[in-house]
Amino acid sequence: MNDKVVMPLWTFCLFIVVMNTTMFNVSLPTIIQDLQISADLGSWIISSYSIGYALSTVIYSRLSDLVPIRRLLTIGLTTLGVASVCGLFAHSFSILLITRILQSAGAGVMAGLGLVLASRYVPVERRGAAIAMISAGSAMAFGLGPIIGGLISQYFGWNGLFGITCLVLIVLPVLLHLLPKEQPQPAAFDVTGAALTVLNAGSLLLAVTSQSYLWLAASVVSLLIHARHLAKAENSFINPQLLRMPGYLKLTAVGFCILVLNLGNLFLMPLALAGLFHESALSIGLFIAPGAILSAILTRYVGHWIDRYGNLRFLIIGHGVLAAVLAVFAMNLSVSPFILLAGYLCFSPSFSATMASLNNEASGILPRSWIGSGMGLLQLIQFFGGSVSVAALGLLLHAKRNLEPAAAYKHVYILLFVVSLCSLSLVLWYRYSRLRELKRNNSGSVSEA
Repeated sequence: MNDKVVMPLWTFCLFIVVMNTTMFNVSLPTIIQDLQISADLGSWIISSYSIGYALSTVIYSRLSDLVPIRRLLTIGLTTLGVASVCGLFAHSFSILLITRILQSAGAGVMAGLGLVLASRYVPVERRGAAIAMISAGSAMAFGLGPIIGGLISQYFGWNGLFGITCLVLIVLPVLLHLLPKEQPQPAAFDVTGAALTVLNAGSLLLAVTSQSYLWLAASVVSLLIHARHLAKAENSFINPQLLRMPGYLKLTAVGFCILVLNLGNLFLMPLALAGLFHESALSIGLFIAPGAILSAILTRYVGHWIDRYGNLRFLIIGHGVLAAVLAVFAMNLSVSPFILLAGYLCFSPSFSATMASLNNEASGILPRSWIGSGMGLLQLIQFFGGSVSVAALGLLLHAKRNLEPAAAYKHVYILLFVVSLCSLSLVLWYRYSRLRELKRNNSGSVSEA
């Protein structure tokens, strides 16, 4: 596989898929007005895509252990593309919601298989750069999505947003030509385990977003049933051996925290710019875009640095920068909107480098036969962290509504700062454990000699 061609094309498609979330955030008020629906109902246009995207990601990743990547890519991008074409003509809430759910069912193929593809077919000496490119594509999509979404909605209407995701139908034949041909592996797929995974994540997300004890109870029951299933099933959807890898579990916890920080910050920044400084939607996008663009520019260098100096060094440095930016936001947010501009110029590249380092480290400690299930579960937990972050921070802001806006945002950013310190502590714990393991293995080798 020519990874120097395939990985940029893959990153382009992932950029479109991730941007499909943030584009609709900007247009949501217009959609609510045009379709004459409530704000609560309108929020499902965003949350349905996020939930479906997270769940389909882990399913595609797990299926990659059994089904050729080319076949999965065909199914995923065709579903996304056809749903997007239908979205161009969606003029009712029910059709729009169905279209968004179908989009998410196909969109997960890009995130779910990107890391699997890099882990299998990109040489180790270039793998860090490839994974960094994927991470930067996601970061840039988060930053540019509001600008592109605002421009398209203003001049072509919100249906025009679906035209962007139709582009994947053009790229699909090129990727199919370039991707290596694989032979399907004879193995059973755990349909029950996949259904329980969807139920676990979906019910827990619904419990958080809707503050429903009923959904929380359903989530607890589904988790107990799933635990019993894992104890009995062979070749289960979630590999139970992953849950017994201390290093892997630490990395998944770090991934959860990193997405809490990133999506939490991207949720708060537009609100702060609008609430404290009365910036328009387009201006908000312009404040966010420079950080995303800088992250993309630094991708090539960050990837090479990771390959040269190692993952853990950049995990620690990246966490330090993220914590410093969040501390500045907590203390000085109301001074000037340019505090947010300058802070995100540091935050976005650090997030991309941290995510690239984390994913590269995880792919390195997983056995080759576990990469699909391991990277899929890692990404599911990451996306779940981002979804929970937005819901929890929104609830916290609502609880602080009687405070001055500057004070309310200060409290929320302090919470994110604490999360960043917890994540950094997990990284240091993981590093200490790895050093002990390496020392123990070296001692054993010397004793045998």
